[in-house]
Amino acid sequence: MFQNQKIFILGFARSGYDAAKVLIERGNQVLVNDGKPQQQEDFEKIEELKKLGVSFVFGEHPDALFDSSYDYLVKNPGVPIDHKYVLKAQEWNIPVINETEMAFRLLPKDKNIRLIGITGTNGKTTTTTLIYRFLKEDGRSVHLAGNIGYPLCRFLKELKKDDIIVDEVSCQQLENFVEYRPDVGVLTNISEAHLEFMKTYDHYKEIKARLFQNQTKKDVAILNMGNEEVLRLTKDIRSTSKFFSSKAEVNGAYLKDQAIYYYDEKIASFGEISLIGTHNYENIMAAIMAVKEFGVSTAAIRNVLKEFHGVPHRLELVGEVDGRKFYNDTEATNIRCCQIALSSFSSPVILFLGGYERNQNFDELDSYVSSVKAIVTLGACRKRVKDFGDRRNIPTYEEETLKEAFWKAWEVSEPGDVLLLSPASASWDQYKQCEDRGDEFRQYVEELSSKNKKE
Repeated sequence: MFQNQKIFILGFARSGYDAAKVLIERGNQVLVNDGKPQQQEDFEKIEELKKLGVSFVFGEHPDALFDSSYDYLVKNPGVPIDHKYVLKAQEWNIPVINETEMAFRLLPKDKNIRLIGITGTNGKTTTTTLIYRFLKEDGRSVHLAGNIGYPLCRFLKELKKDDIIVDEVSCQQLENFVEYRPDVGVLTNISEAHLEFMKTYDHYKEIKARLFQNQTKKDVAILNMGNEEVLRLTKDIRSTSKFFSSKAEVNGAYLKDQAIYYYDEKIASFGEISLIGTHNYENIMAAIMAVKEFGVSTAAIRNVLKEFHGVPHRLELVGEVDGRKFYNDTEATNIRCCQIALSSFSSPVILFLGGYERNQNFDELDSYVSSVKAIVTLGACRKRVKDFGDRRNIPTYEEETLKEAFWKAWEVSEPGDVLLLSPASASWDQYKQCEDRGDEFRQYVEELSSKNKKE
């Protein structure tokens, strides 16, 4: 499979590099095309692949570049589903797949590799990381792959017998899954998101359900009993379904008496867990359900829960200065993520809200802002945020940049406040990616902390 064929890779980035390297080493003819100009930081990787025989075209998508002679189109997840080359491939019946689907087909069949696939609108990175950490703490040979930043192709050469792969998959990856089949599939939750890519909410939901499309009765689906969309989408899957819930005691993982239970076993009380918020307890329960399928010990789970403070940029406590706590939740790029973050605090909150304009409905935050004492706006949609705050009689300060917003928030804050960057907006109006926004926020907290120590 994938040998001595002609393969077109659309989009370079991390997955394009690893896919090209695997494919060229298997004797394929490989062309990589990316509409962006060649990036300086990619120079060494590109030169390495050129020496191996990979061809490149950067900065444009010429009409004649992609034709019917190709055997596969390997699409980067970030490339739109209606890209002209994708539409041409469909017209010519050329399979459109992605790096993860390709890597799955190349997994060694004689090594009993087990695969855990995790998706969902929110919480999938935290859940994925917890699953990996639980397995690692229990002494298993495990690899962390997928949307979390490590292409699955990268691990093909180092896989050993009985290894476990923990694979975070996004809707953009699921879009081009054909044969992909996890032994354990986890769906954390579903709410409206990524419509600029998926076009409609119905299509987005259908794509999420594809995680289970190839599973059989011997495979397991870990599902959120408290999310109606999840239950509706998965009612006809062939997998063995198992559940977690923050709302009721279920035959699985659930919350009771300020603790997390797995069936009748108490795993940990809330006071023993470093993460905060019901949404994180749901992530933890999903992760527990997944690793218990592999016999991971409760002791290993408890050890991780005591010291795991979350993944960067997701409700991450980045500092405390003069009685104020600073939380970086830059990954809250939609309204639902911001709702989740706000519901995690009872202390007074100064909320950084706004960013890229995609007509998000801030009114959906109405029932979540009771603890918000002030809003500081930023980004392209800041005037709409200002209007939202003014209509609710919340002191709202309109700023353009995060730097201006940060120092205004500090100016109006008091000891005991939470300063929360949970913007309910993407960052593309001012940043290449939302992590850059979070890094800048952390930088200002560090500057403030250093300044305070000197004084």
